Amino acid sequence: MASRSCSNFFDLASGDLLDIPHTPRVLPRVMTVPGIISDVDGYGSTDGDSDVCHERKIIVANMLPLHAKRDAESGKWCFSLDEDSPYLQLKDGFPPETEVLYVGSLKVEIDATEQDEVAQKLLDDFKCVPTFLPHELQKKFYLGFCKQQLWPLFHYMLPMCPDHGDRFDRLVWQAYVSANKIFADKVMEIINPEDDCVWIHDYHLMVLPTFLRKRSTRIRLGFFLHSPFPSSEIYRTLPVRDEILRGLLNCDLIGFHTFDYARHFLSCCSRMLGLDYESKRGHIGLDYFGRTVYIKILPVGVHMGRLESVLNLASTSAKIKEIQEQFKGKKVILGVDDMDIFKGISLKLLALGQLLEHHTELQGKIVLVQIVNPARGSGKDVQEAKRETYLTARTINEVYGSPNYEPVILIDRHVPRWEKSAYYAVAECCIVNAVRDGMNLVPYKYIVCRQGTPDMDKAMGRKSDSPRTSMLVVSEFIGCSPSLSGAIRVNPWDIDAVAEALESAITMRDSEKQLRHEKHYRYVSSHDVAYWARSFMQDLERACKDHYIKRCWGIGLGLRFRVISLSYGFRKLSIEHIVSAYKRTNRRAIFLDYDGTIVPQNSIIKTPSPEVTSVLNVLCNDPKNTVFIVSGRGRDSLSEWFAPCEMLGIAAEHGYFLRWNQSSKWETSPVAADLDWKNIVEPVMRLYTEATDGSNIEIKESALVWHHQDADPDFGSCQSKELVDHLENVLANEPAIVNRGNLIVEVKPQGVSKGLAAEKVLSRMVHSGNAPDFVMCIGDDRSDEDMFESILSTVSSPSLPAAPEIFACTVGQKPSKAKYYLDDNTEVVKLLHGLATASSPKLRNLPHIQGFFPEKQEKSFGYCSSNLIRRMVGLCGCGSDPCELLNRFAGLKLNLGEPVKDHIELAILFLCIWCQILYLRQLPSGLYSSCL
Repeated sequence: MASRSCSNFFDLASGDLLDIPHTPRVLPRVMTVPGIISDVDGYGSTDGDSDVCHERKIIVANMLPLHAKRDAESGKWCFSLDEDSPYLQLKDGFPPETEVLYVGSLKVEIDATEQDEVAQKLLDDFKCVPTFLPHELQKKFYLGFCKQQLWPLFHYMLPMCPDHGDRFDRLVWQAYVSANKIFADKVMEIINPEDDCVWIHDYHLMVLPTFLRKRSTRIRLGFFLHSPFPSSEIYRTLPVRDEILRGLLNCDLIGFHTFDYARHFLSCCSRMLGLDYESKRGHIGLDYFGRTVYIKILPVGVHMGRLESVLNLASTSAKIKEIQEQFKGKKVILGVDDMDIFKGISLKLLALGQLLEHHTELQGKIVLVQIVNPARGSGKDVQEAKRETYLTARTINEVYGSPNYEPVILIDRHVPRWEKSAYYAVAECCIVNAVRDGMNLVPYKYIVCRQGTPDMDKAMGRKSDSPRTSMLVVSEFIGCSPSLSGAIRVNPWDIDAVAEALESAITMRDSEKQLRHEKHYRYVSSHDVAYWARSFMQDLERACKDHYIKRCWGIGLGLRFRVISLSYGFRKLSIEHIVSAYKRTNRRAIFLDYDGTIVPQNSIIKTPSPEVTSVLNVLCNDPKNTVFIVSGRGRDSLSEWFAPCEMLGIAAEHGYFLRWNQSSKWETSPVAADLDWKNIVEPVMRLYTEATDGSNIEIKESALVWHHQDADPDFGSCQSKELVDHLENVLANEPAIVNRGNLIVEVKPQGVSKGLAAEKVLSRMVHSGNAPDFVMCIGDDRSDEDMFESILSTVSSPSLPAAPEIFACTVGQKPSKAKYYLDDNTEVVKLLHGLATASSPKLRNLPHIQGFFPEKQEKSFGYCSSNLIRRMVGLCGCGSDPCELLNRFAGLKLNLGEPVKDHIELAILFLCIWCQILYLRQLPSGLYSSCL
């Protein structure tokens, strides 16, 4: 089996240029068990298709789609495929040549001495790779964390008291992580990360994507959750909520049964990780460190062929006749549920009792057959649910039954597929009354069985062209409910409403039943399990198409690992690189955003620090520089904050107001003289402010901004979208534009932007004969993208004698029109310090900079004085060994106001001062002396 990523180099040669025989593969792709390597991918094969690229899909689930039992005579393990497993059935959605491998656990425990042999047999015969979890680990992983923590929580049950659910236990969480790590090891044994797709299933393996992404940043990963995903109010109670969310976000595509489940997941990502999402050409996408994680909403389907083949069995036909005879003259209502507390079996029985009480004419004419599948778990809750079910059924039979009539028939045993299909085929109505469930395919199976087959028609004694009917009563809280528009949807907690729904279902006219059935059958037959698998894989391929056009690398420790994905031309701005360009240029233009660039975005203190104003002063005092603050803030605030910077240019309110320095007058944009539209916008914004707690309005001279950073994330986002639509309608004929930014909605004049402000400054410089040969622009939000685009366009401007060196830089690692990035505002200030240091002729008048000189650090450390650092500098000669200096420093008379208590404090004090000396030595000699 050839691999696309391992194509032979010599195939590129033609003729006798390189007449060298093929080299056999040393390591084949598939490693089965330690020490045993399967040569399924060698070059030496003679099957004639060695150059054909076969697709491989790796399906990872908690359990393999296998049945296992030990042979009584030989004592050997015997395995067979579980034909009813959706993981096995989804193969029908892939092309025939696709190779499908399965990774998962077995339902039986295999002795360690037999594991190698079993693993090889499963790989050879069934394409399955087993994960043999140690018994104690399996118990804590599955019964501990999965069934006692995740499963109840995802079904909206909180452990409010010890009697109802287990409290969070760090040990079982560690077992969950360890089990996921073992699964990852097994996947990596068989995968070719360049070619293969990995599809992970369900809540048992929610941190597995993190381990796989660590091994290969470009691995193609999909995940599908088969259970509900709870609302953020429920999910946020999980102590390891962030780790699980980040694990899922390491996938390329995440699938859910319904929009509700997806919406809850997106809300959790927004509220707990601060991530925003948007619809991208019909697909919901989350931007996560440069990667787009796509969300897919598609319920799983049934295997039509499998169901129809069971209907054609002779045993099914015989059972159908038996059921018809048993319930002759009665209408059968069918329920098929697992025995657990979320299936609502007792509520269903109570509704039947209510129906028989209010409609006495139905007594003796209807029967509820309730098939109870064996419980998947055990515990107090399951036992209580079982006891309540039996008690309710017995009560109804005693009250409404007779010697020859039982309204409720409980079948509490393993019921084979053919027997269930017979009940489906006979039942006039099927009810699924779960209070919370993932998908639940019972309604789909019922529809297919009611449609029937020719063989089943003969068994039931009906004509093949006779109309088909079916009726469904389904809970609002199950995953298949949205797709069954012809069903009667009920709130399972409302017993009266469920009773009325049952009465309506069994008394409805056959013509209406037929129309509902035909509508359901069209959907179920076209959206089967093959369609589900095919659609998911197509979207996964689409989600991964950018893997090889971006640079990817991983960051983060443990389960906080994530991948940064950036375009190849996008890289971090090196201070050494820009300082070098800065020194060799003679006319420089520097544009700086304010919030999020030179001051933190979410800081309560909005004024610039003395350090920032000092550095800006140095840059402005260099005659080669033209420095501008380009911000959306008002001119009064910026003028006050930057009063110490006399030569600093300011473009306020996105360039609506512009001033070259303190002595020049403010210039107003001539394109936006009409601001009457503000009288229209302000009342609308106030309306939304009153309706949205935590929002406020910022009134500028030229613009109005609606902020919702303190509002509920979901409600604020919803209100902002509605506000944008509202404002765009009322401002359709006004000279204003509406922009939705990061937690804001801003209305400003047309023709005003940071990009136009930058163009104006550059144009003025060119016309005055000072065309720039160095342009630097740094910003962090969407409004700065206009500035980047404008500055980058100057490269091709014919008015410039030569193309300047351009450094467009965004703050934060994210997609941008800029070529460079810096991580945060701290790095921006550090960069500005580097440029200020390069402007050496103007540094002699630099005032003390907070955070670097002893007088300022006296407040921070409490014991460092200018006198001490003078003595340290005198003590430290060039090339002195820090350890030797520490010993010499210990002998000084410190005069610190209080004695140094111990050697650790002394070492910390020495380190702080040593770092300052290293900084001082980088300064020009004149400043170095003045600082001392």
